[in-house]
This record gives sequence, structure tokens and C-alpha cells, in this order.
Amino acid sequence: MPTHTYMLLLHETPADYAEVSAAEMAEIVQRYAAWARELAAKGQMAGGDKLADDGGQHLRLQAGQAVATDGPYAEAQDVVGGYFLIRAENDAQARHIAESCPHLRGRNWIEIRRIEAVN
Repeated sequence: MPTHTYMLLLHETPADYAEVSAAEMAEIVQRYAAWARELAAKGQMAGGDKLADDGGQHLRLQAGQAVATDGPYAEAQDVVGGYFLIRAENDAQARHIAESCPHLRGRNWIEIRRIEAVN
């Protein structure tokens, strides 16, 4: 059966991490790394990374001109903090894989998007 690539967009509330110690953060990172290694061993991991905390930029058209603004900010209620690219046979398997992700706790949530190959 052919496999599809899915992007798991890791949504979080930055304020939830304001009081996390360096040791706690290291333990959280280790959970993500172990999960990614497990999927890689099964041939289901295609990539992924944590996004920089600075929020990047938003680019929008205003009066026909591209205008960049900083954001999102740390006080934002919801930001994408990282992503994983996974391989799954279908939407149900992608959801099953996402349900095992250590990101899915507290107010965090995961957006699952199948990637369509453009030829």
C-alpha cells in the first residue's frame, strides 16, 4: 500500500512554558527525541524540528505591497512551536501516530495535514 507524507504542526501556548526549568525542558526534549527515533526505526519519520522562539515574521499584502510584521509574540494564545513530517498509509494511521506524540498534553494540540505532491 502506498504511503503518504503528513505534517504534524505542533500548536502550543507559550505561557505554559514560562516557568519550566532547564532540567524539565531537557527531559521534555528527550521525550520528543525518543519518540522520533522510534518512528524513524519503523520508517515512519520523514523529518521535523522545533521552530525558533522568536516568532519569525508574518507577511501580508497591504495595498498591493508585501508588508512584514514580527510575531507571534510570547503572550499569543496559540503558536506553532515545531513540526514533524511522518509517513503513514492513510489518515487513520497518521492520526494514530500523532496520538502517540509527546506533544499532545495539557493545552497543546496537533494539526495533521496530508502533503499533496505537486508535479
